Parts: sequence; C-alpha cells; structure tokens
Amino acid sequence: MGPSIKESFIENPPVYTALPIPKIPCCPLNFKKLLCVVLCVVVVVIVLLGVLLMGLHMTQKHTEKIFQMTIRGQEGEELEQHLPMNKKEEGAIFHISMGANTSATVVYDYNKLLICFRPLPGQVCYITRMDKENIPTLDAIRKEFQHRKLESSIHAMRERDENSAITGKDLPAKHSLLGTSANILCGSVPIFWF
Repeated sequence: MGPSIKESFIENPPVYTALPIPKIPCCPLNFKKLLCVVLCVVVVVIVLLGVLLMGLHMTQKHTEKIFQMTIRGQEGEELEQHLPMNKKEEGAIFHISMGANTSATVVYDYNKLLICFRPLPGQVCYITRMDKENIPTLDAIRKEFQHRKLESSIHAMRERDENSAITGKDLPAKHSLLGTSANILCGSVPIFWF
C-alpha cells in the first residue's frame, strides 16, 4: 500500500450539482407565487359559492313546502291539489282540477279570514269569509261554487229578458279587502261575494 492509494482516499469528493428547479418560461419567481395564491383564492371562492347555493336551495325547499294531495271528487274522479305555504302572509294557495278543461285556484288568507276562488278559464273571482274554528275544506268550496254556478245559470235562463247580472248573493267586493296573494290572483278581474 503505497502513498498513491492513501492520497486517492484523502482527495475531496466530486462536486454534485443540484437538479435545476423547473421554471415557468418567461415567469419571474414573484409572479409564480402570486399565481399560486390567486389560484388558491379562486378555488376557495368556488367552494364557498357552491356551499352557499346549496344552502339557499335547501332553505327555499324547507320554507316553501309543497304538499300534493289527491282526494276523490263527487263522481269519484281524482282531484290533484298543490299547497304552497306562505308563512309571511299566513296563507295557502291550492290549485285544484274540477273536471275536463276546468280548474281553479283557491287562496286561504288566514290574516284577513277570507277564501278567494278563481275558476280557470274565468274572468271573475269569488270571495267568502271563513270562520277560524270551522275552516271549510276544498271539497266544500268546490261543491258550493258548482252549486252557485248551476244556480246562476238557471237564474240567467229564467230572467233572460231582464238585465240583472248581479243576483242577491253576487254582491261586488273591493280589491282592498284582499291580501297580497289573493290580490295577485284577482287583480285584473271583478270580485264577487259567494
């Protein structure tokens, strides 16, 4: 073992260079950091917007519950009804089918204790008062309206020569009596008591 072998062990180790850091072409280091921060902020904003929109959708579904009920009519036909609850105005709106090509919208206004009925197609609205303890059912309102419709058509046939469009029961009502939902429903047509 000569001095040449010892000298080879004592020599400095070779210098290894670090791998070059990949760079975005034409992009300074400060801009790269700014770009990463902006991308993180955009991702966070998108996630927050998604959560907020999902919460809004769930809140809307929760506050505007729609119940679909099916009941039997006089002749055994099914009448589909939808009930959107409006807690702000304390009312309920029903859309009911009354047979072939006939439907109606019924608004229960619990603030003013009124029931508003608009047959479709139709150019008139009917309102009646309701009792807090004895609120009439939709079926009772539908039957009453059909009875009044039949009664008014018989009355019109009897008094064809006379010009009496308003019977003793069909007294006109004012739009100022109605709540917001009923006013929207009957705002452009005449209103009568039934």
